[in-house]
Amino acid sequence: MNRSRRTLLALLLIALCGLVQAIEPLPFKNDAQRQRFQNLTSQLRCLVCKNEDLNDSNADLARDMRKQIFEMMQQGKTDAEIKQYLVDRYSDFVLYKPPLKPSTWLLWFGPAAILLAGAAAAWVFVRRRAQADAKPATPDGDDW
Repeated sequence: MNRSRRTLLALLLIALCGLVQAIEPLPFKNDAQRQRFQNLTSQLRCLVCKNEDLNDSNADLARDMRKQIFEMMQQGKTDAEIKQYLVDRYSDFVLYKPPLKPSTWLLWFGPAAILLAGAAAAWVFVRRRAQADAKPATPDGDDW
């Protein structure tokens, strides 16, 4: 077997191992419990990926958090109790929709404030430029 085929085979095996590793069957009691788990993990952020929810992330920490959530569900904890545990441990950042409180104001209102500041700066720039273009030429004809 030549080198390129071995490399291709090795890459294929690595990809397959990644797929197998991504599938982690959990022993749900019924479909309702599976739905509850998926709903809950889709509301929580992966702390490694940051832009993915726990349901979609393949990071090791996300896998561990999913297992921990599953175990807490088996212990009879409510969704609110599970979320509170994760917030206590990882802060409000773990929630995709953090509560509105002074410590999260920047998270909630920061993007709008940046957008408004950019719009104000653009308005001032356009206004000054229009005023500069509207100035009449000097009456004596010196246009240096």
